[in-house]
Amino acid sequence: MIITAAMVKELREKTGAGMMDCKNALSENGGGMEAAVDWLHTKGLAKAAKKAGRVAAEGFVGVAADGNKASVVEVNSETDFVARNENFQSFVAGVSKAALDVDGDVEKLAASTFPGKSETIEATLKDLIATIGENMTLRRAATVSVNNGVVATYMHNAAADDIGKIGVLVGLESTGDAEKLFAFGRHVAMHIAATNPLALNADELDPDVVVRERHVYAYQARESGKPDNIVEKMVEGRMRKFYEESTLLKQPFVIDPDKTVEAAVVALAGELGTDVKITSFVRFALGEGIEKEEMDFAAEVAAATFGN
Repeated sequence: MIITAAMVKELREKTGAGMMDCKNALSENGGGMEAAVDWLHTKGLAKAAKKAGRVAAEGFVGVAADGNKASVVEVNSETDFVARNENFQSFVAGVSKAALDVDGDVEKLAASTFPGKSETIEATLKDLIATIGENMTLRRAATVSVNNGVVATYMHNAAADDIGKIGVLVGLESTGDAEKLFAFGRHVAMHIAATNPLALNADELDPDVVVRERHVYAYQARESGKPDNIVEKMVEGRMRKFYEESTLLKQPFVIDPDKTVEAAVVALAGELGTDVKITSFVRFALGEGIEKEEMDFAAEVAAATFGN
């Protein structure tokens, strides 16, 4: 029987077991869903399923770099208490290194071999869940690479080497001095960690965000009772300010607020005697976008200790 992706997805949702384990279970049982569920339980592969519904918004962001490429990942746990566990931190460090080879594809990352082990990352995570006793998730991954130049990294609120709460990658394309490029790129990464720009430039902004902002400004301007031609000028002025505040290149550089980031890049190019271009950036902040349950410290300790 052909095992479809939809069947694997359904079994994974039922059991919380790994993707390859679900596929194997279905293959071993002729595609029978209930038989596959029983098979997974028999093998002990669904033992982490009861943890899977719990919110995991703590954990760490990890970064890794190799030559002109770097990666960033987010791995979540339910509690900060567990995030401080050395085994968990080692897992995050290993995953960030493995992410260099999968270009931000989380499914490929989960299926890849954990560095220094024969098991996949997905299997290693499952073992960690079973050992520690709370839900953990490999949430997301991204990479940045350049043909010539550097990819600078920065970790804010670091708990260990290249592990912390906010991780940033910045790609700089240039044939200039690598040390100076990296030093500048690190400053830009620190800037990004602090200001959280929405995009590199206006062209890369989400069109839906731009439309929404324009509608808000237009409504506010019309409420002023000004003529249409004045309203249009007001809207354009506010949109210019929006671009300046939310795109990296137009923001005042936190290292030298008298210059924009764009002007600082031009100044560096002049110093190096060659073109310099910021090609892209990625910023991961731990837990952003996850609805988190509030838990007092006593409850957090109890959850980490007893797995409730």
